[in-house]
Amino acid sequence: MSELPDFIIDGPDDAPFTIVLAHGAGAPMDSAYMVAFAKGLAERGLRCVRFEFPYMAQRRVDGKKRPPNRAPVLLETWRAVIDHFGRDNLFIGGKSMGGRIASMIGRTIEDEGQPVAGILCLGYPFYPPGKPEKAPGRLEHLLDIQTPTLILQGTRDTFGGFEHVTKLPLPQTVKLTWLEDGDHGFKPRVKSGRTEPQNWAEAMDALDAFVRSR
Repeated sequence: MSELPDFIIDGPDDAPFTIVLAHGAGAPMDSAYMVAFAKGLAERGLRCVRFEFPYMAQRRVDGKKRPPNRAPVLLETWRAVIDHFGRDNLFIGGKSMGGRIASMIGRTIEDEGQPVAGILCLGYPFYPPGKPEKAPGRLEHLLDIQTPTLILQGTRDTFGGFEHVTKLPLPQTVKLTWLEDGDHGFKPRVKSGRTEPQNWAEAMDALDAFVRSR
């Protein structure tokens, strides 16, 4: 088993569900985005856990930016976290890369017969910006996944906007919720008449409703 990472935990210990969120490729677990979602879910009565992958934890030690660990390391880190908290009433997910890796390990442990309660993806990186033709390579594990999965996506996300993602063959077990005019972090343009806090609050409400509906 991989070494267990450090955790930041918000919300009541006796919450009915635990949500574990991993960070995206470039920002740590205490970025403004991650803090906002962890605190927002805690205020809604859920227990929210954050952790960092090894490459990001190492940045705290030496201050050097480095690329994400290779997929096997990311997946094994997630597995160690899941094994620590147990699968009962456990939802796993995260921002961008963190959510994608969560969905990959979620599918793996589903195939092993010990699935988590659900998967939560905040801005799924369906394809590299400007390359929607690359989407099939990032979807294979989702096409017949049985674990309930929620993907929150900004309508103008360059990693997967409304125009392209709505054409993808996602199964009924994967629910897509759109944040109007949101980018990869759900931030809308001023001219849209919407605000970032508004989109974040809608996303948190959608997460809360999805988790409690399981």
